[in-house]
Amino acid sequence: MINIKLATINDQKAWDQYVIQHSDSTPYHHFAWLQSVQSAYKHKTLAWLAIDNNKKVVGVLPSVLIKPPLSSAKLSALPFCDVGGALTDTNEIKAELITTANNYCKKNNIKTFEHRQSVDTTQNTDETIKTTNKVRMLLQLPENSEILFAGFKSKLRSQIRKAEKNGLTSTVGRDQKHIDGFYQVFARNMRDLGSPVHSKKWFEDILANYQNNIIISNIYKDNIVVGAGIVLFNGENCSIPWASTNADHNRLAPNMLLYWSLLAYATDNGCKSFDFGRSTIGEGTYKFKKQWGTEPLALNWESYSNGAILPEDLTTSTGKLRVYVEAVWKKLPVFLSITLGTKIRKYISL
Repeated sequence: MINIKLATINDQKAWDQYVIQHSDSTPYHHFAWLQSVQSAYKHKTLAWLAIDNNKKVVGVLPSVLIKPPLSSAKLSALPFCDVGGALTDTNEIKAELITTANNYCKKNNIKTFEHRQSVDTTQNTDETIKTTNKVRMLLQLPENSEILFAGFKSKLRSQIRKAEKNGLTSTVGRDQKHIDGFYQVFARNMRDLGSPVHSKKWFEDILANYQNNIIISNIYKDNIVVGAGIVLFNGENCSIPWASTNADHNRLAPNMLLYWSLLAYATDNGCKSFDFGRSTIGEGTYKFKKQWGTEPLALNWESYSNGAILPEDLTTSTGKLRVYVEAVWKKLPVFLSITLGTKIRKYISL
């Protein structure tokens, strides 16, 4: 007999202990992600916990209710990241948790339930990857950064050294100074891409809630931050959800030093797997991540309506309206893109 309940802050320790030991877990499954969503964006969070007769945790399903002012509400597991679906001991328990989420949606007139996960490694075939088109790029890490660096192809090692020869330096920390440096670069980069940016409070709350399970790298040129990235940790695996560089300095290869500084830190601090994040097969980000030695793991994103799975297209729409909006957004002053973007971004689950 399985009992399913909504977790509270009192369940955080048991929740995170279960997450860390689960083979399919990610940093996004941590209770800290839900806490950050709630504190930064005021969305309602629902953390379902499955417990057996011995009061042992046998499954978790974190989710967030997003209610945009001009469109239908949806329940997302999870927003703002690539994966965040149910973690369970068995497929039967997973089905029970998904049914629980769908029943909540029906009862509360919520149109859609998003469930984002990766495929099982046994199903990660070339055909599956081709069909889904969207993948996570994973790199298995050796014992230390010296072995990692030596295993790179000579061209990649040269690109990392080029950044250093160009006078770039890096620092890694988990403090407000590194968040400030990160956000300065990240906000401008999002404007340049034509995308609404997360609020700075979102990242400050991520820093506060993840505590020792976060690091931030800042890349400097003449004491100016020209690149920055954030890595979140989950036991022996970690993920990089956000990374940006200043386009004015890209000729100096800050991206190479940025990723190397984070990879070196993760490797030397016991990580065994580094998740480079979501990419589309064959596109620029896929090729960039592939050069580091990563392997693709297909994503399996499912959307439910009234308990039934809807056809899910993971490709991003490139309609005329979106192209027009992006073009206009790129012309905004950075301060205005932050002011407007942070009001919009909280409702975009991607």
